[in-house]
Amino acid sequence: MIWYAVLIFATGAERFVELGVSAKNAAWAFRHGGVEFGRGHFPFMVTLHTAMLVACLAEVFLLQRPFTPWLGYTMLVVALACQALRWWCIASLGRRWNTRVIVVPGLPLVRRGPYRLLDHPNYVAVIAEGIALPLVYNAWITAAVFTVVNLVLLLRFRIPVEEKALAFGVAQAPVEP
Repeated sequence: MIWYAVLIFATGAERFVELGVSAKNAAWAFRHGGVEFGRGHFPFMVTLHTAMLVACLAEVFLLQRPFTPWLGYTMLVVALACQALRWWCIASLGRRWNTRVIVVPGLPLVRRGPYRLLDHPNYVAVIAEGIALPLVYNAWITAAVFTVVNLVLLLRFRIPVEEKALAFGVAQAPVEP
């Protein structure tokens, strides 16, 4: 259980690094005319993701979940792959990556890295990690609840907000002669 707690705390620390990158990128975007969309759902998103990490630990320690090697190691690999995908997304978007929905009008859509293959690859990482990270140590209630809440209450609203923001940003691009 101690190694699982280390994994969860490391994931939490990684989230703080993401927030730092996001704040730096948001400042750059706003200096370049960035427009924010969907500001109201951001606190809920932060709360949900924080609650998932806390729930992972609570479920494992309070309900004395057993470690099942075949499931735990498989889910650990998936969770680590999700981190790799997340940072590939961050690297591909560069200064345009953010935890908030901020677009700089006139910039073209990014079509490199995982964005060559999918419109929202970061959400593939979020969904898979929301299942895998709790299941590393059999926290199946956390995996189920986070996944349902994330899909039904968050991504169902966030993805359309991003689509609207991206359409706005691209529409502001100058037309080439």
